[in-house]
Amino acid sequence: MPVQIRPVEPNEFFPWYAVYSGYGEFYETPLHDEKAVLVWSWITDETNELECLVAVDESGEVVGLAHFREFARPLAGSRGIYLDDLFVLPDHRKQGIASALIEGVAEVGRSRGASIVRWITAKDNETARSLYKTVAEKTQWVTYDKVL
Repeated sequence: MPVQIRPVEPNEFFPWYAVYSGYGEFYETPLHDEKAVLVWSWITDETNELECLVAVDESGEVVGLAHFREFARPLAGSRGIYLDDLFVLPDHRKQGIASALIEGVAEVGRSRGASIVRWITAKDNETARSLYKTVAEKTQWVTYDKVL
């Protein structure tokens, strides 16, 4: 099934929400309405760094998404693209959609002169990790969070 990868459109809140709420369920983090509206406001605000690509199937349904943003890489003297969220609806997996979304983010990065696309995933997300090792290099870095 061919898919189109493109920026989400301002009138696609509900199709985006349907996919993003699935992402929240996957990570056992429910997407409450207030949070969804806030994230959507970031995506649709051209002055905010968060952007969204969607995967749209041949019937016009949004079946996947990628949230991403630019970041500075001081030691490299370059900019990078950080892939925050990547999700494909379960019924549409194993069709190359996640890879196409990653490549779509990479294309955005190339067009802006970025030097890298970077992301993290859960250690136990074996399905995602099996895909990621085919499209990127696993790094030596360990991630820490300090909750504020």
